[in-house]
Amino acid sequence: MKVNLAICSPNKNAYSETFIQAHRNIPHVNVKFYFNGYLPTMLEGVGNLYQTKLISRVSGLIKRKLKTASLSFEENALMQSFMKEKINCVYAEFGITGVSVMKVCKQLNIPFVVHFHGFDATTLDVLESNKDKYPAMFKQAAAVIAVSKVMEQKLIQLGCPQQKLHYITYGPNDNFFEITPLYNKKLFIAIGRFVDKKAPYYLIFSFIEVLKLHPEAKLVIGGDGPLLNTCKNLIRFYKLENRIELPGVLNPEKFRDYLISAKAFVQHSITAENGDMEGTPVAVLEASAAGLPVLSTNHAGIPDVIIHEKTGFLVSEHDVSGMAKYMCKVLENSQLSEQLGKAGRENIKQNYTMGIHLKKISDLVLNVSAIT
Repeated sequence: MKVNLAICSPNKNAYSETFIQAHRNIPHVNVKFYFNGYLPTMLEGVGNLYQTKLISRVSGLIKRKLKTASLSFEENALMQSFMKEKINCVYAEFGITGVSVMKVCKQLNIPFVVHFHGFDATTLDVLESNKDKYPAMFKQAAAVIAVSKVMEQKLIQLGCPQQKLHYITYGPNDNFFEITPLYNKKLFIAIGRFVDKKAPYYLIFSFIEVLKLHPEAKLVIGGDGPLLNTCKNLIRFYKLENRIELPGVLNPEKFRDYLISAKAFVQHSITAENGDMEGTPVAVLEASAAGLPVLSTNHAGIPDVIIHEKTGFLVSEHDVSGMAKYMCKVLENSQLSEQLGKAGRENIKQNYTMGIHLKKISDLVLNVSAIT
């Protein structure tokens, strides 16, 4: 019997969560996509779970028959939907989602897999508010996915049994392998949310050092977020409007154009003051798959997928001058840029494709469903 898999995600289509969209295509399972909150209230193709006609009439009957008095109205709505859709496995995107759906899964005796992505395993206030809930979730969950080696260790420290942990990093869309970089412009491309853990302002400070030696170079940082205006003000203050471009959220076609012409992809990820960390940034995987060298930091899952001095260059967090040094290095040696980029593409192709990513998840889901 084919597994009916409920993917539960806080968002339906957040531009920064392409990894979740990819999970709609997990092979060998029938995916039902639930969204809108850590305890999802919407089912794709159906609509609001609360508007189901039977909810008001049968919620009392369900409570009496299944002894679900401890479940909230929202949990009952989700449970009824799982029953109607014959869900036999749940896939929770983010640890907080796992906490939110575990009572429903327990009531229906449905196995669930929890996929941690970054902030949910590291941010201090999240960990504090879930300090009693995470251990209970780890105990009940059939499997827990970590997207980096660093995250794997953090989840063990939080109480996740090692035998339940599975290290599965992301994979880029296959169309990134079709890109052929020209390395013909003194251009650096970055893309991501303007938030503390991405530290886009550090890229600006590194680039200021680069301009002292290469005044014709250019930096493009795509994305949006709370630090965007701060970065715009920095650019105005240093009068760099002609050298640094902040175009906002880049569509796939525009990102592809930049990858074709840039010398390297840059990202200065750090651990934010509130503990927030990356998982393994998808944009790093995409750029490396496209054949660009990646200049980044020894942070979270980045050194899992980028090999220092072979597929790119990695510096310590907050090392602005170190990043600038490597930016100058690839500007001054196009052959080196191409060499690193090609090695990076091969590394991703051999170890981190979307096909590899989805197969690992599919195998895991099928395995936990069969055990149950």
